[in-house]
Amino acid sequence: MALSQVIAAHDFLDSAIVTGDDVVTLFAPYSTVGVFVESNPVNDTEVGTQPDWITWFVKITIPGTSGKNSGATDPYPTLGINGRCGGTGARPQEIGMVSDGDGPVCALAAALKLADMKTKSDALLGDVIVTFHISPQGYIDTSKTPPMMGLPVTNAVMNSYEVDAAMDAILSVDASKANYITKQRGFAISPTAMQGYVLKVSSDLVNIMESTTGQHAFTFPLAIQDITPYDNGISHFNSIMQPSVATSAPVVGVAITAESAVSGSAVNANHEIDLAEAVQFCLATAKAYTARACDFYDATEFNTLVQKYGTLTVFQTEGN
Repeated sequence: MALSQVIAAHDFLDSAIVTGDDVVTLFAPYSTVGVFVESNPVNDTEVGTQPDWITWFVKITIPGTSGKNSGATDPYPTLGINGRCGGTGARPQEIGMVSDGDGPVCALAAALKLADMKTKSDALLGDVIVTFHISPQGYIDTSKTPPMMGLPVTNAVMNSYEVDAAMDAILSVDASKANYITKQRGFAISPTAMQGYVLKVSSDLVNIMESTTGQHAFTFPLAIQDITPYDNGISHFNSIMQPSVATSAPVVGVAITAESAVSGSAVNANHEIDLAEAVQFCLATAKAYTARACDFYDATEFNTLVQKYGTLTVFQTEGN
């Protein structure tokens, strides 16, 4: 179970003064089992989007016994878990963690659980790289209905820190409770996005979701525009699939959902049980994927698609 880690992660991030360096300190005890953390502060004015706030980008690597960090000749694959959000807080307008902070909470909770597993000799075969950003201050985009959190930096800057070239597949976890399409309490997974293609939903991930939740799988639809760059002037479901524009690896969205339309800037709107179930899914996927026991897509079918219809990588760019 991961409920205790979710509660710990939420309490840790629900702060006006938390920084990426605090995450480094939090994981210091796990350095003895090889876990290492990178923290990078970015001044928002450097990328010309917001006032003089600091956004902290965090990368936590949990090495596997036979992953890329082990130096193995034929390393097991690396899974990326990206806690996507616009911000963890909307201070000074709102006090406390915002609904949009679901992604970082899940990512941090997953990292805490995986690190704790390593101390108990339950290491995975492949590596897991967890990324997210911390931004206690943020602005509310009132042009959206309901209001949403605006991105603290450009999408390109965010992807440069949160998408790692070593990731062979990515789970992108994001609060998606403000949409009017997918209306069920819990979480939903997306079809696989890869190199401009929207592929079918992974049957392996469906099985994992049904096993970890004890319920039928819940998915959300993607349109081609959802996997194009976020700032191209075209509407998107939200930014959950943005890691797909910065990698050739398969990306699956893990959307935290609700029955009602919950504003991304709403406080006291993080639902711990829903988050714990999403983390359980991420952990089970990490165990299976890094052991080569789970596929995000059918490689043979994908190659056939490319042979018949060509590459669609233009959708990963700004286009004409």
